[in-house]
Amino acid sequence: MGQKVNPTSLRLQIHKNWHSQWFANKNDFADFLKQDLKARQYIKEKLGLRGAVNKIVIERRAGNVINMIIYTARVGVVIGRGGANVQELSAHLQRLYKLPVKVSVEEIKRSELFAKLVAENIAQQLERRMSHRRAIKSAAADTMRAGANGVRIEVSGRLNGANMSRREREIQGSVPLHKLRADIDYGKARAQFPGAGIIGIKVWINKGEVV
Repeated sequence: MGQKVNPTSLRLQIHKNWHSQWFANKNDFADFLKQDLKARQYIKEKLGLRGAVNKIVIERRAGNVINMIIYTARVGVVIGRGGANVQELSAHLQRLYKLPVKVSVEEIKRSELFAKLVAENIAQQLERRMSHRRAIKSAAADTMRAGANGVRIEVSGRLNGANMSRREREIQGSVPLHKLRADIDYGKARAQFPGAGIIGIKVWINKGEVV
């Protein structure tokens, strides 16, 4: 069961929160959701992997003001020279939402402790033709050195260009998928290979227990 349920959604309202934080009636819900999806897709395409974006929190406050918080390990890339990137993002998002949008950027100090960033880092290494075993072992060791209680990494697909797809994993420390008190960070990424398809990467990081 723990492998079939997203660890973040399993812990919502226990010690994790939604990335879109607003309330809407049944007439507005679909429009609000569509706007948020388009905004996230635009930011993802604009910044790409070089932006090292871990998550985007969208808040709709009273007075029809949108607060958008981008958590990233590379603040300089997201902000741009003289804040040019943030201004461009704000202008595009205001046209999308047709409301005032305030974009703020929060820096992530230790990217090794955030599953999505670890997964994207492994994907970049695989696309540079690094051995998948070396990539996942190195990433797991870096995460444990950063202070995690445990890490689990899975890669699946046509590894090393093999004709038959397979799955391999690296587990270090303790990663209790069913314990709701455990602060499990989950992320995934894809490595694209022309002619060989896609290799999927999933990462679980145990940061301890939340009391």
